Amino acid sequence: MTSSPHAQRLADPVHLYPRPPFPDQNQDHPGSTEAMDPRPDHGEDSYRGHDLLAGRKALVTGGDSGIGRAVCLAFAREGADVVFTHLPEEAKEAEETARLVREAGRTAVSVVCDIRDEAQCTSLVERTVRELGGLDLLVNNAAYQMSQPDGIEAITTEQFDRVMKTNLYGMFWLTRAALAHLPSGGSVINTASVQGYQPSPHLLDYAMTKSAIISFTHGLAQMLAERGIRVNAVAPGPVWTPLIPATMPDATKFGQQSPLGRPAQPVEMAPAYVFLASPAASFITGEIVNATGGNPLP
Repeated sequence: MTSSPHAQRLADPVHLYPRPPFPDQNQDHPGSTEAMDPRPDHGEDSYRGHDLLAGRKALVTGGDSGIGRAVCLAFAREGADVVFTHLPEEAKEAEETARLVREAGRTAVSVVCDIRDEAQCTSLVERTVRELGGLDLLVNNAAYQMSQPDGIEAITTEQFDRVMKTNLYGMFWLTRAALAHLPSGGSVINTASVQGYQPSPHLLDYAMTKSAIISFTHGLAQMLAERGIRVNAVAPGPVWTPLIPATMPDATKFGQQSPLGRPAQPVEMAPAYVFLASPAASFITGEIVNATGGNPLP
């Protein structure tokens, strides 16, 4: 049997993307995509849509860069309109995400929003419904971390509050507000992490929130099942995003510990979000999709 001339070659996941060591490249938070070496791949030249989310209306937090940008791009190429959030200092990054979504022929609305504030979360959901004419998909992706290798004594109350409010309070407030608009068939997708199962000591407070997100996903899925709203999460392993050189003291060997020997690129996370948002996942709720590069999780 001969293969189709249009068939894609099998991709070796070990060597598909650059492997560490990477150049030394510490950045100030929140980091810059343009300054990263190698540059992250969000699917700009590789992601192909198949109308899996045609006509859907999505809200994605933290969509300016990294996994959030890859999700916005994939959703748009699958036919969804997207509202996404960013902080004021991430405006330049957000412009690029918006450009990619519009280039795919979909509506893009970038919103400056600090999800640590309940009123801003409520306003964000209302604006999404206004701008897009409804809300079908909520992706709670925005997060904050800061490595503290010197132990728990180095975690200030200010940092602890920022991590908790960004990663947990914002998710809770947005989800609660979104439920007034999400229809039966709608979906909530949270970004968990390998850290929720296997915490690194230098990311103690961040790992705490990721464990909580896993529990929130399991519990909320059961709570909303009768309403026909599915709740799932993606638990990435190491992913090459601006957060890494901006929050890690040494990113040169980042991802080397994964069985595949490298970090994921943001585009490699996006298909999991698309699948969980699509009708193909109609019987899947309360699930955590582990995308760790081979590191086994529960």
